[in-house]
Amino acid sequence: MNLDSPASDLAYQSGFGNEFASEALPGALPVGQNSPQKAPYGLYAELFSGTAFTMARSEARRTWMYRIRPSANHPAFTRLERQLAGGALGDVTPNRLRWNPLEVPAEPTDFLDGLVRMAANASVDKPAGISVYHYGANRSMERVFFNADGEWLIVPQLGRLRIATELGVLELAPLEIAVLPRGLKFRVELLDPQARGYLAENHGAPLRLPDLGPIGSNGLANPRDFMTPVAHYENLTQPTTLVQKFLGELWGCELGHSPLDVVAWHGNNVPYKYDLRRFNTLGTVSFDHPDPSIFTVLTSPTSVHGLANLDFVIFPPRWMVAEKTFRPPWFHRNLMNEFMGLIQGAYDAKAEGFLPGGASLHSCMSAHGPDGETCTRAINADLQPAKIDNTMAFMFETSQVLRPSRFALDCPQRQTDYDACWASLPVTFDPTRR
Repeated sequence: MNLDSPASDLAYQSGFGNEFASEALPGALPVGQNSPQKAPYGLYAELFSGTAFTMARSEARRTWMYRIRPSANHPAFTRLERQLAGGALGDVTPNRLRWNPLEVPAEPTDFLDGLVRMAANASVDKPAGISVYHYGANRSMERVFFNADGEWLIVPQLGRLRIATELGVLELAPLEIAVLPRGLKFRVELLDPQARGYLAENHGAPLRLPDLGPIGSNGLANPRDFMTPVAHYENLTQPTTLVQKFLGELWGCELGHSPLDVVAWHGNNVPYKYDLRRFNTLGTVSFDHPDPSIFTVLTSPTSVHGLANLDFVIFPPRWMVAEKTFRPPWFHRNLMNEFMGLIQGAYDAKAEGFLPGGASLHSCMSAHGPDGETCTRAINADLQPAKIDNTMAFMFETSQVLRPSRFALDCPQRQTDYDACWASLPVTFDPTRR
């Protein structure tokens, strides 16, 4: 591919939520004015807004782009014959669900065609809720895509990705995540023969770092570890398909150029990546198992303080040192709804059945916790300091009930015997023994 941009694909800026600026050509960013009458290099100024104009300054997300052609230069979109896989949402169910990993497709499939909707908790025309997908691909995208329905949180489990965006390039590997703002144009290329992973589409408030409160000013995910790309543009005059997702449907049009032609930009409505291995895990050094909220990487808040539209939570390698304590996640019934995935290794609450690339869904007030084997082992363990290692599980947690798709309910990967993992829990109650 012929690229005019001199910027490196692998150059990043660090920091989270601040004002960033980047230019691929010297002097391409206007000085002191966002929309000059004549922008440098004959570029067009374009505002990319991720929030309403009247939001508080602390909540506002916007980026000024200086590009070769304005985004308005496109013909009418037409609805595509091939739509996203997964189908409509299925029947409501309070039951606990778990799935084996979905296979990477055998036929040529790019990232977009390889998306399968697993669950959602709001219609796509509502400014709240999330949709959850699995993805599997074996070829790079040749078309460019943007999503008008929400921002994307991408969690790779297998294979590396190169995500070429309007604002620069992100390279992403398992144990890293990327967040792509609502409406940003991008193309997902594969750096390995196959790719598989998870995706949360956030229809609500943009993701941000959680407040730390009594934790203090450090810990969990540190702002300096979030990376944004430097400006990198494509000056290509060749046929390019532009696809958008609008109210859940895919629409496309044909361009005579690459829409990834932003030469310079500044703002805070930007794509970013984060290495999960840099998460500073906190926990107890005395007794009791802490709430899983202590593992929150990013959150999308609601109007109710502390009640999240989406929390992205991880369970990374960590030391377990609590004394006289049942160390696995306790048995619980929860107001929140939990869609879990496993990137690598084993999850400490399940002895078997929860595999890398697999998933589980525990809905509001659905009782769950460690399986029988894990529970028995934990009760009888010699509680010496021990490290949980070579693992990375995560959770998309949301305050609204997730309804599984028809595909998720009927696919062969669904474990119809999932409830049995708790059936072996013995009754150990003895009223004569305290």
